[in-house]
Amino acid sequence: MRIFLIRHGQPHIALSPRTRHAGFGDYIDAYEEAGLSPGTLPPAELRDLVRELDHVFTSPRPRSRQSAAALMPQAELIADPLFVEAPLASPRIPFLNMRVPAWAVMSRILWHAGFHPGIENPRDAKARAVRAADILIARAQKTGVTALVAHGYFNWMIGRQLLRRGFSRTGSHQARYWNTVIYERKP
Repeated sequence: MRIFLIRHGQPHIALSPRTRHAGFGDYIDAYEEAGLSPGTLPPAELRDLVRELDHVFTSPRPRSRQSAAALMPQAELIADPLFVEAPLASPRIPFLNMRVPAWAVMSRILWHAGFHPGIENPRDAKARAVRAADILIARAQKTGVTALVAHGYFNWMIGRQLLRRGFSRTGSHQARYWNTVIYERKP
């Protein structure tokens, strides 16, 4: 069995503007609605890797759906909210002006430390990752191989569940667009 966990392509939004906490909250909303940046194509080696698949799971977020369609135009897209990214909230820290990636790192650390106002908490996100792994494994048991085009951090969370279930990993989860990690296990 093989499972490909693929991060979406570059979204159509500025990637590292400077902002304060309120601007970061607005940025999170805009990022969630952003589609795929025009002209962003999946690498040829990735297209070759998944060329034979007739289906692909994806998050319903525009950047994920559009990435999956660009990567596998022949495949059935199976969009499911189960695969959305683990959420972030903007910590209210007055006067701090940072680039968006720094806000994201701080927000993720605070999320794990208990800051999740009105959003999914880490325990619930982990339970969702368990369910996501169940779905991917079930499909891989039927077809031998499956793929998910979704989000970096949640893909990593799913990958942890796959490792716990005896899968081996090729590649590593990175914050690169189109990053692909392959999980394999003998049935």
